[in-house]
Amino acid sequence: MTQRQRLKFYKLGVIVISWLVIGCIMTFYDYFVLTSGLSAGRSATFSLQGHFILNIVAAFLGALMGGSFLVFYVNEKYRDKPYGFTLAAVVLSFILVVSIITFVLALIAAPVQTGKSYAAPETREAFTSFLTNRLHAKNIIGWSVVVMLTQIMLQFNTKFGEGNIWNMVRGKYQTPKTEERIFMFLDLNGSTTIAEKLGNEKYHELLKEFFADITNPILDNKGEIYQYVGDEVVIAWKYKDGISDNRCVSCFFDMKNEIHAKREKYQLKYGLVPGFKAGMHCGKVVAGEVGIIKRDITFSGDVLNTTSRIQGKCKEFDTDIIASDTLLNSLSLDGIYQTKFLGSIQLRGKAADVQLSTLFPLQ
Repeated sequence: MTQRQRLKFYKLGVIVISWLVIGCIMTFYDYFVLTSGLSAGRSATFSLQGHFILNIVAAFLGALMGGSFLVFYVNEKYRDKPYGFTLAAVVLSFILVVSIITFVLALIAAPVQTGKSYAAPETREAFTSFLTNRLHAKNIIGWSVVVMLTQIMLQFNTKFGEGNIWNMVRGKYQTPKTEERIFMFLDLNGSTTIAEKLGNEKYHELLKEFFADITNPILDNKGEIYQYVGDEVVIAWKYKDGISDNRCVSCFFDMKNEIHAKREKYQLKYGLVPGFKAGMHCGKVVAGEVGIIKRDITFSGDVLNTTSRIQGKCKEFDTDIIASDTLLNSLSLDGIYQTKFLGSIQLRGKAADVQLSTLFPLQ
């Protein structure tokens, strides 16, 4: 199972648990309303236990069906569509899911209520009564809000990056923290020339498609897309994740293979196949929240400046990837990648130079 598939199942698990909790809350909310001074009292057919089971079953089935549809289809199929479009798709899918769940629950509840099979008129009447009960209208309104909020949270999660919303909610980076990270600065080759050739709109379309195509290799190698800056993307790893199985290096060559596999698409659509260069480095950075009107989690430190300078050396050394020996010495490259020492760069204010090497996979 790939890392992006694990992320999808994780999201589905969160949705299932969240909706089950909401189902419990709705059950007791209904009970408190019915037993309050605002109500004439409970009907003869109302049972807290039965109502609880009904809501839990509905929440579980809805989470499995609706959550799977959101995670595995809507947010994959329509990830390049406007948010309004995806919300409309969600509303239509919700109506379908609720209709199916209500029908299934009616089939189960009617014979349970009467204690007889569907051959008995009482059971068929109970089935019809269940389907026409106004309680379903209340549930549709309540669960509509839940579904819409779920989709909005999925969209926010995509916008801010995996896990960052939860980090903001629990205030993980409210106080700056020092972390050890690996960074890759990746830059499109010949971007100025390509932009002049294609024009601004077509060039933006190329960038959008290029960034989308390299996303899966990044996710599969446990990378995080830190930020997009023009034609550049900055990728970050938690140190242990990036070092394990040489993921930070494998990510670069997986992205190369992904673009190569789609070269015909790019050639037909844009008349070229995008190439890119990358610089890599690791070290300690300070992570924390910044901003008042627009909040974000940012990294700061010499590591980022150094990585940017390393990436800038790719053209000078005529190679596609350069990594610092600080990073390479932490990896297990034997038998998988071969390195070639290139030289060093001197950083302003630093006594020691940064040793640089390029690398390529062994055939």
